[in-house]
Amino acid sequence: MKKHLWSVVFAVALTAFTVYIALDTFVISAVYNDSAGIANTEMFAMQEKTESIGADAVQTSDSYSDENINITLTEYERYGTKIYVADVTLSSAQYLKTAFADNTYGKNITAKTSSIAGANSAILAVNGDYYGARERGYVIRNGVVYRSTAAGCDIMCIYADGSMEIVSDGDYTAEQLVQKGVWQALSFGPGLIENGSVTVDQNDEVGRAKASNPRTAIGIIDQNHYVFAVSDGRTSESEGLSLYELAQFMKSLGVKTAYNLDGGGSSTMYFNGRVVNNPTSGGKIKERGVSDIVYIGS
Repeated sequence: MKKHLWSVVFAVALTAFTVYIALDTFVISAVYNDSAGIANTEMFAMQEKTESIGADAVQTSDSYSDENINITLTEYERYGTKIYVADVTLSSAQYLKTAFADNTYGKNITAKTSSIAGANSAILAVNGDYYGARERGYVIRNGVVYRSTAAGCDIMCIYADGSMEIVSDGDYTAEQLVQKGVWQALSFGPGLIENGSVTVDQNDEVGRAKASNPRTAIGIIDQNHYVFAVSDGRTSESEGLSLYELAQFMKSLGVKTAYNLDGGGSSTMYFNGRVVNNPTSGGKIKERGVSDIVYIGS
């Protein structure tokens, strides 16, 4: 009898622990203490000098232009998948930014890409690396180190001068990257293209993700000339892309360096006040909350 009772107690405890782990990982939010963030004051000074934009803007459903920012949106059909591409040319890298959900760094603090974009007056935005779903992986935003724990992954580094580089977090500490001039560091990956060459093969994938998925990627063609790409997937109209297909597509656009951001249900592109792709979440066409965005704006 006691042995049976112990088995029941153990089973209940194990179930409760499993539920707690799941809730803690995906549901329970927590604001992290970011007071230890390390700011590069010289780069912050550059950020503060950003001039207001948009007063003389000319925009249509697929373009935006002012004296500092030019964006053209194009829809492609490749590999049985719809892909939305924003070609972005900036007068300065200071218009390429990131933002947290609710302007708060923390675990499981999420908001829709469109909501974060609207709160930050973004012209163009895509979902970021969803840092809040993990406890490892460098988080550097606007020159501040929020998390310096390595995850053994590729890091997309965007420097204050607008250049991009993919590095391993085993080669540098987060603090060293800031000292090198890194303004934004995104930890998801993998890198797709380096020095104009595709760096993934047909067998590479993110975790246990399916080979074909909605995807989000960012890349650079040349100085202050960027490409943001989001693909649909998981629908009868759009199958989705493998990492290799995504890399090949980005290369066809002339991208020299490209990086894979969070995909699946997170993949969302916002432009001129609306979501332009078809995000899928829970089998339905709808946005899901994410931790952060990469965006173009003042």
